[in-house]
Amino acid sequence: MTTRSSEAEWKGTLKEGQGTVKLGSGSFEGQYSFPSRFEDGKGTNPEELIAAAHAGCFSMALSAGLSKDGITPKRVHTVAKVTLDKVGEGFAITTIELETEAEVPGLDNAKFLEYAEAAKKGCPVSKALAGTDIKLNAKLLAAV
Repeated sequence: MTTRSSEAEWKGTLKEGQGTVKLGSGSFEGQYSFPSRFEDGKGTNPEELIAAAHAGCFSMALSAGLSKDGITPKRVHTVAKVTLDKVGEGFAITTIELETEAEVPGLDNAKFLEYAEAAKKGCPVSKALAGTDIKLNAKLLAAV
């Protein structure tokens, strides 16, 4: 069993305050604020961190599914786009779009899409975010 942790601290009011987030591994520490979350301000935000987690998890899950069947991908690249919308009186993450492209020698597109869908369903981050509409756009690139 593996447990990971991160931390955040917020100082001040919602709009004028600021905060920091820090990964437990120490590999990232960053500032966040109202402008970085709800506008185009400098710094990170929780949704960006969720997007990074989802992109990483999905890429590994796709590679794992292929590897389990003896298929070695050359490369899997995923971009996750997390949408934060006003819903009622508050906000909600309404959609996550996973855009992935992969180089997998010897695999046809139909089979690749099956592996990609399975990775979307099986990725632990996808499971944790199951209440959110998760869309997948998967593209198999020609092996170079």
